[in-house]
Formats: sequence, structure tokens, C-alpha cells
Amino acid sequence: MIIEKGKLYLIPTTLGDNEPLEVLPISVKKIIEETDVYIVENEKTARHFIKKINPKKVQATLKLFPLNKFTDKSLLPEYLEPCIKGTNIGLLSEAGCPGVADPGADIVKIAHQKNIKVVPLVGPSSILMALMSSGMNGQSFAFNGYLPIDKDERKKEIKRLERISSEHNQSQIFIETPYRNNKMLEEMCNTLDGNTLICVACDITLSTEFIKTQTVNVWKKNIVDLHKRPTIFIIHKN
Repeated sequence: MIIEKGKLYLIPTTLGDNEPLEVLPISVKKIIEETDVYIVENEKTARHFIKKINPKKVQATLKLFPLNKFTDKSLLPEYLEPCIKGTNIGLLSEAGCPGVADPGADIVKIAHQKNIKVVPLVGPSSILMALMSSGMNGQSFAFNGYLPIDKDERKKEIKRLERISSEHNQSQIFIETPYRNNKMLEEMCNTLDGNTLICVACDITLSTEFIKTQTVNVWKKNIVDLHKRPTIFIIHKN
């Protein structure tokens, strides 16, 4: 008898400590109710999220595989064995959408190699939500992850992204470690042309949400505190 393979569900999470069903569709709740095997970045926060979605789910029935910077990548194919045997698996990110600026992409790649059906579920992506609300070019954009830590290298990269934006009419998106956010905005203001647009999208979907697009010259006169607040930065030079 041929066993039908299980599916890999890409389950989005909230972008902060708000109620999950305020920002996630009911379809996510349904999948979590039916799924007991998960691949997660952090077991404690994953269990907390699952319990918030479905308080009645018995935690002892859950099987969680860790996927983070400490995970031995040679183990990843084993994580998908339940799918091979017909069991559905949920892939959870720490915040937002699995596989986007997230180690979950490694699991998704292996799932395709093993001919396991990958099912993305709808949920908040801070990158796309920032772009949506920036007023910048949503037809052509690039996500660049983290910029270099070294100050000189970071300055060169900021100028390079500004140049690409100008030459290709392309919005350039990046992030920073939250405790360095204020320094990043300061360095951008000191490095970029005065007429270059900067969008700062902070605490997206939370009660403290702040989203603003203005020129470098205007930002220099309007200081905002971004310390330890999840933030997306976007620049665009016409």
C-alpha cells in the first residue's frame, strides 16, 4: 500500500505579543488544531504561541524539532520523516513568515527535494507590510538583510544601496539588530543624500506601531526612538 505523504505547512506567527487571531486568519487556527509535529526556532515561544491559538491542545502530544543557528544541518532531512510517513508538519518562525529572513528556508528546500507538498499560510510579513506602507516602489525592490557591522563597510554599503536605488528605481530594504536601530538611522542621515527618502517601519501590527517616510533632511530634524523595537528600514533615491 502506498502511503500518501504529509504536507509541510508554513505557519506565520505574530510580529509581537498581540493576540494571534487579531492578525492571523482562522485557517491558521484550523491547521494548528490538526497538527502535532512542528519544526520551530525556539521551543518555549512555539509552545506559547500554539497554546494561545488552541488552549485545549495537550502540550504533551506535541513533537517539536529545533531549527536555529545551533542546529546541525545534516539532521534536517530527518525532521521531515513524519511527512514521508503521512503526517503533516508545521514550520513556525519566531516572528512573521517562515522562510523569509528565516532559517526555515532550509527545510522548505529539502521538502521540495523530497517531493513533499509545501503549503504557505497567510500571515504578517514585516518586510512586505513596511513596503506596502512606505509609498516607495512596490514594483521593484530588494531585501538586503543585515548590513555590515564594521562602520566603514556599513557606510560603503549604505551608499551602494542608494546608488542602486537611483540607477534602477529600486527600493532597498534592510534590517538591523534592534538595539542598534538608533545608530543605524543616525548613520543613514549622515551618509545619504539629503533628498533620499527613508522609510522607518517600527512595531508593525502592534499598538506602538510607527511608520513614516520622509527625506533625510527632514529625518535630521525629527528624532524618533527606535531602541530595541523591531524595525524595517527602506531607502529610495529618485
